[in-house]
Amino acid sequence: MIIRPQPTVRKLRQRGGPSIPMKKFVLTLTALAFVPTLVTAQTTVEEIIARVNNQIITKSEYARSKDQLRDEVRQQAPNDADKIYAEKEKDVLRDLIDQQLLLDKGKDLGFTGDTELIKQLDQMRKEMKLDSMEALEKAAEQQGVSWEDFKQQQKNQIITRKVIGEEVGGHLSISSEDAQQFYEQHKQEMEGPEYIRLSEILVAPKPTTPAIAPAPDANAPPSDSAAKTASDPAKQEVDEASLKAAEAKANDLLKQIRNGASFDEIAKKYSDGPSAQDGGALGIFKRGQLAKELEDKTFAMKAGDVTDVIRTKQGYVILKVNDHQQAGIPPFKDALPKIQDALYMEKLQPALRAYLTKLREEAYIKVAQGYVDTGHSANQTEPIETVAAKESDAKKLSKKKHRKLGFL
Repeated sequence: MIIRPQPTVRKLRQRGGPSIPMKKFVLTLTALAFVPTLVTAQTTVEEIIARVNNQIITKSEYARSKDQLRDEVRQQAPNDADKIYAEKEKDVLRDLIDQQLLLDKGKDLGFTGDTELIKQLDQMRKEMKLDSMEALEKAAEQQGVSWEDFKQQQKNQIITRKVIGEEVGGHLSISSEDAQQFYEQHKQEMEGPEYIRLSEILVAPKPTTPAIAPAPDANAPPSDSAAKTASDPAKQEVDEASLKAAEAKANDLLKQIRNGASFDEIAKKYSDGPSAQDGGALGIFKRGQLAKELEDKTFAMKAGDVTDVIRTKQGYVILKVNDHQQAGIPPFKDALPKIQDALYMEKLQPALRAYLTKLREEAYIKVAQGYVDTGHSANQTEPIETVAAKESDAKKLSKKKHRKLGFL
């Protein structure tokens, strides 16, 4: 698995939300007094293309953001990559400034992201099937990524999402009239085939060892030995015992579920399937994608129903129908969750843009000549540069040059 840090606000754009890339500043520093590590007085350390409050955005960061945008566009729309990139490239600096404004606001609100970061990294570790956080760190470093920088990038995403959720999303409201109107306008787009969404609990037979096993005949040829093993009554008894134990365990788990236990929690604790860590979630299935026996059982069930124990080649399974969507246009009540999500994202875009404009007007932002912030507000205040500010910028640049940047 490749871990590729993405700007949080850009993720919203990918989901249909506001287009907001990342940030970097440009100003050439030449005075040796400002950069103690320089060897000669007229050496250019880095270009600062923007300053947001007490933070800077450099030309190299700006270039990395454009490269990252280009990669994202190529992955999502390879046939129209050049056209889409040309449309979005102009907003890269704006998005970088937006992100820094959100991070500054998160700091003001006391959002650290520490707890969420631990959970996010652990989930990443599980998805990569790694046994420890040290293994995840090693995987990052093997791909040329500074572990500390990577963690900071993830934390920035967490803080940004939290600020947007609480300061913008939390103030949006969707009326029943809005939802009904959206449904009527988009009915035909919602039409689709019948499908079900399933979760499973798998109990696989565990091989057991008989108390006394007959010694193999060392002089027998391999074929004779294999034939003897296949017809060995003791071996058959062992297989039958393991199957019965698995069936008994599956029936006990089903009984717990029927008595009110959470299917997801039982799956996480006891399922032998690869979906266990996701609460047994298998995904969506249309007719013709399941074995005939399973299709007949599950497509006859309603959302929330759980099957009896079913024998399969892998062992014994219990299936839960989480959702059952009939063919055609879904009724309003079934489509409502998706409608609410669509309306939320539709309303979030202008609300977030207005919020970011407000943050701009409360901040000190300066963009170097030759660069354009497409989110600029006429009411913004530019900072007055002082020697102390330039010294501070030089220190930030020196620190950035010694950080090991990159992505997994």
